[in-house]
Amino acid sequence: MKKIMNALHFIFRNGETWTVNRETIGDLWIKQVTTSFGRIDGGEFEEIHPCESLRIEIYKEADHVNSDDINKGGLEAGMFARIKQFKDIEKMDILYRDTKNGEKRMNVEKDTIYFPYEALDTDGHDNAHQTSKVMNETLYIVIDPEKTVEEIYPETGSSHS
Repeated sequence: MKKIMNALHFIFRNGETWTVNRETIGDLWIKQVTTSFGRIDGGEFEEIHPCESLRIEIYKEADHVNSDDINKGGLEAGMFARIKQFKDIEKMDILYRDTKNGEKRMNVEKDTIYFPYEALDTDGHDNAHQTSKVMNETLYIVIDPEKTVEEIYPETGSSHS
């Protein structure tokens, strides 16, 4: 059985979600994923996968909401506008399909990746480590404690969005 990444399912601090299919993803780098075991917010003990940083390029075809996603802000303005307005991506599920004996099965397994998160203010919703930019109808997102979207993708210019 071979696992193949099928989609990324972003999860925001307020519970909204966004699924991005692999065909709409350009550049992608998830740096230094580790495995930990712990309890988050009083929940059950579980295996978790924090990462050091994320960088991703998402094409305009992904600027919509899937009916399976619970999203209110993205319905009206589109997901790119939602990402630019709110810096609150907390984690994502990597959704896999697998092939077994030549048969393809969709989204049979997932890994949840937690991003570096530091609250910008007292409400704790916006992440100081998340920057984003839309250029030529492509969304660029960087979640990194040391670098911004302009440093990783210099072609996006110098003003923060």
